[in-house]
Amino acid sequence: MDQRQDPIDYIERTRSQYDALGYEPYTWVEYSAAPPWTALSKPLNEMNIALIASGGIYAHGQIAFHHKDDLSYRIIDTEIESTQLRTSHFAYDMTPARENINVVFPIDTLKTLAHQGIIRSLSRRAYTFMGGIYSARKVRDLLAPHLLKALQEDEVDLALLVPA
Repeated sequence: MDQRQDPIDYIERTRSQYDALGYEPYTWVEYSAAPPWTALSKPLNEMNIALIASGGIYAHGQIAFHHKDDLSYRIIDTEIESTQLRTSHFAYDMTPARENINVVFPIDTLKTLAHQGIIRSLSRRAYTFMGGIYSARKVRDLLAPHLLKALQEDEVDLALLVPA
């Protein structure tokens, strides 16, 4: 029996949520240039991979994310047991993530891939934030530079971005 969730109309959901919160209508980010993808410079089994997720994940003992334009991020030590991870987010049904955090933060899968030698390593630190931030400009100018600096400090070869 197929128990998949029906697709979510994110555009209409976002419009409704912004209207309910009293915000101006959401302005979708549009890019006219080609995506900034870069070809891999070496095989995955030679790469240190970082995990970045927008699902509002935090470790037990850390402060949960707030629900309105929270630009903060959490650093998660990837040695943590996934049972010690939590989620707080306003824009998706967190029930599946609370049952198995890997649906929005595939830390156990990446640990397995490292153990199997498919990737060289999982970076010691992962980064999470709460997606659904109203201002794309603030994400670009405030949040993204902090994450980039952290990834450079971690000597990451590749970042896996997991949206929620």
